[in-house]
Order: sequence, then structure tokens, then C-alpha cells
Amino acid sequence: MTRVPVLFLFLLYLTAVRGTTEDGGYDDVAQEDDDLPDYTKLHWCRSPRLVNGEITCHSPRGRAYRTTQGTRCNMSCDRGYRLIGRSSIQCLANRRWSGTAVCRKMRCSVLPLIPHGSYTCTQGFVVDSRCDFTCTPGHRIEGEHTRTCQHGGTWSGAQPICSDTEPPKIRCPLSRIRVAQPGKLTARVTWDAPVATDTADKMLDVILVGQEPGSEFKEGPNIIRYKVYDQARNRAACKFIVRVEVRRCPSLSPPFHGSLTCSSDVTNHGAVCEYHCDGGYERRGVSSRVCQFDRNWSDGPAECVPMEIESDVKSASALLRQFFEKRRLLILSAPDIADPEYQLQNIMIQKADCGLQLRHVTLIELLGSPPNGTGRIKDNNLTSVVVEELRLTFRISGQYFSMVLVDKLGLDRERFISPISSEELFSYIDSFLLDEEEREKLELHHDFCES
Repeated sequence: MTRVPVLFLFLLYLTAVRGTTEDGGYDDVAQEDDDLPDYTKLHWCRSPRLVNGEITCHSPRGRAYRTTQGTRCNMSCDRGYRLIGRSSIQCLANRRWSGTAVCRKMRCSVLPLIPHGSYTCTQGFVVDSRCDFTCTPGHRIEGEHTRTCQHGGTWSGAQPICSDTEPPKIRCPLSRIRVAQPGKLTARVTWDAPVATDTADKMLDVILVGQEPGSEFKEGPNIIRYKVYDQARNRAACKFIVRVEVRRCPSLSPPFHGSLTCSSDVTNHGAVCEYHCDGGYERRGVSSRVCQFDRNWSDGPAECVPMEIESDVKSASALLRQFFEKRRLLILSAPDIADPEYQLQNIMIQKADCGLQLRHVTLIELLGSPPNGTGRIKDNNLTSVVVEELRLTFRISGQYFSMVLVDKLGLDRERFISPISSEELFSYIDSFLLDEEEREKLELHHDFCES
């Protein structure tokens, strides 16, 4: 009577044994017996265990005999675990299982770091762990923002990259206005070059497009540009304007019978304009005027008035001083007014009077012989003392025809002992006595005598 309850309790224990346990396997290993098991005798194996896995057993004798000889168990691991060992085992006659198995946690390979970025993972590099990628300031992710460790031990998606897509920042100086320097149409302008910044790169090359600071800028607006590139060739640019203002005075009109020569653009601030009078005229008033900052000319205008020659002076030096640096002298000497050479020369000079004026030449006539000699400049008679001193100063004889050409410095430049044509006389004057300015004026008025 006592054996029946014991057997009944043992059978209940076998029925309560489940396939999933908490231990990590066991050490009883035996070779599988392919012979038909003997079910008449009960040979029990220990209940198999598989941590983080599941065991499914099938016994030929039914569910109540899951750990008896002949029972076959299939081993499988939970998600995220890999089976190491036998996937199927059998309970043998020696009361041992035909193999063992364990479930190991599955892992993915370590993700490489990305330049200019980083990542953080929820569970490291095990299955189902999600890694989120971020980029440093100034960069943007291209590709997947996250990757997940998959059941097969591989990462989802592809490794992203951090691209520099943000352009640098640059700020130009403010636009400015500068007044041209006195006497010039330009202004020297300086400024501090801008500094560029970038969230990704520290070293940037700023490129100037336009004139360098500190150089001369012409009148009007001058556009200055700066541009900068970062290492990813992102571009930024800025610009500003340098405006040069030329302060101008009203235009000056040249005087009648005269002209103006100015040092600059005629009317700009600092320009100096000088007055010049034509031959036979002299300046009355200031010699030059300056354009001032307030856009007004200094002083008043000058005039060119007919040259007044004092013929009743008491000495030749007093007479000559009036011509010094103003006029050239052509001194014509003849024994008397009836001299044929004098008459021929006089006709040619009268016809060439306009050309003499253009070349700043005044004619002095000395006629007769001492002590009855006379002298005149046009209709103005010279004193006998002045006549004699002129003959002595320039060694002019009254016994025969001659002409002496005197320059503006009072020097004897050429002598003629026979009448010459105006073309010959003018050719000599133009070639040897005129300065550059006089040549330009003569060229400008060369047809004046024909009008």
C-alpha cells in the first residue's frame, strides 16, 4: 500500500518539469544510440536547461515522459542570442543527453568614428541597440541618422558622413566717402581688412577683389569686394563702396587776348590756374588763382591789356627793362628812310606784323647817322640818348643796312646784313627762340593772321 503513493508522486513530478530553465546547460554528454530504445524500462535523464533560450521536447511515450529514454529536444535561443552547440539532443539509455548547447548574447562590430561627428548607443553594440549620430557645429549629416544592431549581428543602413555645408561668415567695413586730395582727382583711402569666421574651419583665406587699402581711388564710386572659402569650398562674400568726391570750382574763362594754364582738372580743389597774355599785351591783376575747398576761386580775375611802352625814357637800359622776359626785339638800322634795302625790308615786316605779334616780337627802327639819328617804336619816338646807347649796346652801325634779333633775356641772337623774308625770320625764331608753351600756342593760332 505504501509504494503506490510514492510512484504517483514521482509521476506528478515528471509532468511538472518544463523545457525552459534558468541554469546554463550541463556536463553530461554521451553518444546518441541509434538502436530502438527499450521502453519497458524507464531510464530518466535530467531535465535540460537553456538560459535565454527555449527547449521543446517530444517523447514517444507521451507528454508525461519528456525526460525518459528516447525523448528528443530541440534547442532555440531568444531574440538577440546565438545558439552555441547542438540544436537537437536525445535522452540516451545511459541517462545522458546526446549533446549540450548554450545561448550567447549576439553583438555587432564596433562602429567606426566619423570625421567631424560622433554617436551614442542605447545598449552598446548588442542586438537591438540603436546608435544615434550627430555632427559638430557647422556640419550636417548626410545619410542615415541612426543605425540599429540587427538580429544577425549586422548594422542596419550605411555609415553616414558629416559634411560641411555651412558657409563662412564675413562682414565688410562700412561704405565711405572721401574728398579728393588738393590738386588731384583721386583720394588715398584706407580701411581694416575684414576677418572671416567659420564654425568648422579656423584658418580661412580672405581674398580681396578690387584695389588695395591705402591706394589712390579715382573719382566716383569704387566697389570693393571680399570673398572667402572654407575647406569644403563653401563661399561667403561681402562688398562696400568707396566714393571719391572731387570738389570743383566754377569754370574760369580765359582773359581777352590771353589764356589760362591750370595744374589739374581746371576746376577741382587745389588746382592752380595761371594767366598768360598774348604778344603785345600784359597782365593786370594776379598771376594765378587757386580753387579752394569751399568751391570758390581765390582773388579776382586778371586782365590782359595792351602793353604800354614808355618811349621817353632817359636810357637804353630803362627801355630794355620793359621788354625783359616779355618781348623779343627786332632792331632795324638804316642810313636813311630812302634806303632801298630798308624800304624792301619795311614792306615785308609790315605784312608780317601779325606773325611778329604771335611770336612776341617788337620792332625798333634806328634811322640816320649820329648826331642826327632818330629812333622809333611804331609811332613813338625815342630820345637821341636812347638811340645812341642802343647802337653802342648792340654795336649797330648807322652807315649801312642791318638787323639785330634780341631775345627776351636781352641777348644778341642773330644779325642780318641784307633784307630777309618773313618766312626766313619766322623759321629762325620758331626753331631757336620759342619755348614749348609758345610753340603750342603758335600751333593753336597759326591761322589767326589769315582770318
